Amino acid sequence: MSEHNVSVVILSAQVLICRNYKGDVDMAEIDHFMPLLMQHEEEGLLCPVISHGNVHFMWIKHSNLYLVAMTNKNSNASLVYSFLYKLVEVFTEYFKELEEESIQDNFVVVYELLDELMDFGFPQTTDSKILQEYITQEGAKLEVAKTKVPTTVTNAVSWRSEGIKYKKNEVFIDVIESINVLVNANGSVMSSDIVGSIKLKTMLSGMPELRLGLNDRVLFALTGRDKGKTVVMEDVKFHQCVRLSRFENDRTISFIPPDGESELMSYRINTHVKPLIWIESIIEKFSHSRVEIMVKAKGQFKKQSVANNVEVRVPVPSDADSPKFKTSTGNAKYVPEKNLVVWTIKSFPGGKEFLMRAHFGLPSVENDELEGKPPITVKFEIPYFTVSGIQVRYMKIIEKSGYQALPWVRYITQSGDYQLRTNV
Repeated sequence: MSEHNVSVVILSAQVLICRNYKGDVDMAEIDHFMPLLMQHEEEGLLCPVISHGNVHFMWIKHSNLYLVAMTNKNSNASLVYSFLYKLVEVFTEYFKELEEESIQDNFVVVYELLDELMDFGFPQTTDSKILQEYITQEGAKLEVAKTKVPTTVTNAVSWRSEGIKYKKNEVFIDVIESINVLVNANGSVMSSDIVGSIKLKTMLSGMPELRLGLNDRVLFALTGRDKGKTVVMEDVKFHQCVRLSRFENDRTISFIPPDGESELMSYRINTHVKPLIWIESIIEKFSHSRVEIMVKAKGQFKKQSVANNVEVRVPVPSDADSPKFKTSTGNAKYVPEKNLVVWTIKSFPGGKEFLMRAHFGLPSVENDELEGKPPITVKFEIPYFTVSGIQVRYMKIIEKSGYQALPWVRYITQSGDYQLRTNV
């Protein structure tokens, strides 16, 4: 376990709350943070670590708050940032919205959480579900829910409580893949990748041991099997419940799951992705009078699949007015505050093509040069489908009482950063 030689401060225009874990940083140093931040911002030199003398400020911004870790040692920056983002996650779980008011209204709870999350520089219990077992909050009032600290705090399995019981034992597995695509104005794919995550909703009694099997190419190579489609996963990140040594040894994903909802793992697949919804656009500007837009959308995925809640967002000049639309399906609307036409198609079957035409009036003065050429963006979700071909081959559930449990698997593909540049 790594030690953080840090003090944590939460501030907006002024310091709201601070916790000096080891007493080795002068808390008056925080007075230098905001002036330095503003100075760096004015000079265009803003960076995530700001130094003053031998004190380093590592900071993140959330809503109207700055969360700052101060250190005078060569601390592990990635661990410090992980801790700061974990603070945001825990506080958001407790207060729903993390902003200046929620800190001011809940000072006692915040101090209590800061003390539980880290002790003398060592991260401790960072799972909000476990923290909520013995730090409960009503408004600004702290109640100690249990005089006895739950065994989860001192247990090797700190993310799961003992004695959980369900009448019906089930596991729901969601495999969700987001497609990132950038297409240039000539129709060539400039960059593409797939970012995936496997999310669980476990409703299992006791302390079950789960084993998840995927069509992982490295696993198939290790075991001498090469039948069927396999995937190569990169940048794999696991929930703390997964036994990493076991995975590194034989690629087995073995774990005791948290109760309820959690993200088991995330991964990236660096591959050439054919855009699932292809967009062709013709944008014609008639000098000082009008702009006409024609957009064709084509579903480039299997005919038996359907994309839901498709949104094609087409940028228009900021001075456009008098919109008129014609669509072969769905409906289009002008969103003037965002300078966009949003074409919405509730259900988009694979292999189909649809058209949208828009007509706008323009004032007599041109302002093209100031606006640049923002891309067309697309949002969608396709159920029962993954682009990468990743598959859950099995989910084994073993619990000492020997109960039978049902695993349910669902696949979803959705748009991530999905952009198509235009000529005009």
